Amino acid sequence: MKYIKKPETINLVVVPCNIDIATTEALKMAQEVDPEGKRTVAILTKPDLIDKGTEERILAIVQNKVIPLRKGYIMVKCRGQQQINDEIPLEEAAQMERDFFQNHDYFRCLLKEDKATIKNLAVQLTQDLVDHIKKSLPQLHEQINKQLWSVKRALKDCEIGPPEDPEGAKDFLIKTLNGFNEKIKSLSSEEMITENNMFAQLRAEFKKWNDYLNSTKTPFNNSNELSKNYRGMELPGFMNYRFFKKIMQDHVAKLKDPAIDLLNAIKDIIIKQFTDVVSECFQNYHVLQNITKDKINNIQLTQLEKAEQRIAEQFEMENRIYTQDPIFLKTLSEITNETFSEKELPVFDKPCKYKQMLEAYYEIVVQRVADQLPLMINFYMLQETAQLLTIDTMKLLEKPDVHELLSEDSDVSRRRKDLRARLNRLTTATKTISNFLNNH
Repeated sequence: MKYIKKPETINLVVVPCNIDIATTEALKMAQEVDPEGKRTVAILTKPDLIDKGTEERILAIVQNKVIPLRKGYIMVKCRGQQQINDEIPLEEAAQMERDFFQNHDYFRCLLKEDKATIKNLAVQLTQDLVDHIKKSLPQLHEQINKQLWSVKRALKDCEIGPPEDPEGAKDFLIKTLNGFNEKIKSLSSEEMITENNMFAQLRAEFKKWNDYLNSTKTPFNNSNELSKNYRGMELPGFMNYRFFKKIMQDHVAKLKDPAIDLLNAIKDIIIKQFTDVVSECFQNYHVLQNITKDKINNIQLTQLEKAEQRIAEQFEMENRIYTQDPIFLKTLSEITNETFSEKELPVFDKPCKYKQMLEAYYEIVVQRVADQLPLMINFYMLQETAQLLTIDTMKLLEKPDVHELLSEDSDVSRRRKDLRARLNRLTTATKTISNFLNNH
């Protein structure tokens, strides 16, 4: 039933003449699925076995006067079992069939109307099939084109895949690595914005660092307690530069561990972003993925050691209390709302100002490390890592077995092969149909 329902199917209803044709089950089924009779051809067989007196009724049916069918009826007389047993040739059987209709009192008119004999049936079915194909081709062409675009999209999702020949595979690897390196360069230079914006994450971490630095300014509010903690053998009321230097050195030294924490947080963000690019660019090439991810981790470990050393050196330098006099005096003036100039030096002879002097110098330190550490970390962990990674990945071209680097998951390779074969078949089909439609 599912086949005769299809609009592209031509239904052949074969009914013996010696039964009630109008009530036959086969014809009823055909009428259910093709009520207008556009796809139904009725074939009446065994005209030599009909009862006397029913000839006119059967002739009316064949002439489409009883149950109308768009494609009509045709009557045939097939070879009987005895003719088959006697091995009568088809040509002779066809002539015997023609003679039967030619000599029949009622059915001879069907020959003139081309509604009798197997030969006329073959001609009509061939013409019906051609006409039906022509009518169905535009719709079929549209369906094939839809499938063609669907396969092209699916094939695009699978990527092109590496060529089989060594030279083509190497060119493909160069193109693949160049694409990866371009994305890494764009990512490190803020030209490429990913879904999880890396620079937004980095700025958030740098802001946390700045907020932490600002929160460490508060202890200077308790200057009396500081004086007790750092006082030596000097008499009460006498303050000196050693006091100022010791307080500042201890306070700045506490920033080192949080600076290392910042470094590690930035490292994790960058590794995540870089490995995401690896997964995107080398989606189907697990060997290339693993090698590149190992390179990223190894480079980041080396860069991490460099950055840690550089941070340690930075805080060693901060151990030496120094800033330009105009910068210190300007900051001190902003904190105290008083005017200090180089003409009034040495200002350390004013003990009442030690709290403000500590705040002024620490403000300078905070501004210095708030900017310098993010710049330093960004340079070692992002910019330099990107440069080293792009250089290191291109060294993969020196490997002798390029196909090993481009080895794919079997499912992906098999799916691409199937899609390519399907694409070729659909392309051939749509070209053939287009040529037929244009020429007919």
